[in-house]
Amino acid sequence: MSEIKVMASGAFKEAYLELAPAFERATGHKLANLWAPSVQMKNRLTGGEVVDLVILSADALDELVRAGIVAERFDLALSGIGVAVKAGAPKPDISSGDAVKRAVLAAKGIAYSTGPSGLYLAGLFQRWGIADAIRARVTQTQGVPSGGVVARGEAEIAFQQVSELLPVPGIDLVGPLPPDIQQITTFSAGLHARAQAPDAAHALVKFLKAPAAAPVIRKTGMEPA
Repeated sequence: MSEIKVMASGAFKEAYLELAPAFERATGHKLANLWAPSVQMKNRLTGGEVVDLVILSADALDELVRAGIVAERFDLALSGIGVAVKAGAPKPDISSGDAVKRAVLAAKGIAYSTGPSGLYLAGLFQRWGIADAIRARVTQTQGVPSGGVVARGEAEIAFQQVSELLPVPGIDLVGPLPPDIQQITTFSAGLHARAQAPDAAHALVKFLKAPAAAPVIRKTGMEPA
């Protein structure tokens, strides 16, 4: 039996943590999990850190494949961006892109992350021409959910992957971004080119992609890839 070193970002964390014990029981393999923000993961891996499996956005993994750090990519889940407010607070209208824009302009504080959702939102606010107007009210989080900023009352509205907002106490999920501005991110597993336990890592990927894993992935706010 092997120890599998897994480095993962937060979007797939809740599904992974629910599925991991069943994998360990079924196979006898042990999982050693390293959690890090996407930006830190890429820096650590390009800096020479070696793991067996990397769970990250497909775009970021493709960069690691091109750099020769990751050997293979396996898509796990599709994840949309959600909107949250403090528990019990009035829920803004997010039925259209224009409605979301109005909600952002009206909010006393806006929180989003440095991950894929945050990069998308920063670009969206630029395209809308409101980035300068809201800059002083924006809090960008790294390694912690943006929903926590709203739960503490330090912002009125938070944006992040739905799967990263659902577990945060003290907030209400308003819903996913509307279709006209939604951004779906594929989260994938990548086998490190220098993996010490490649066969066990492949077994973990197979387990995470199996039909039995699908209900857990859906429950945590994503769709199986």
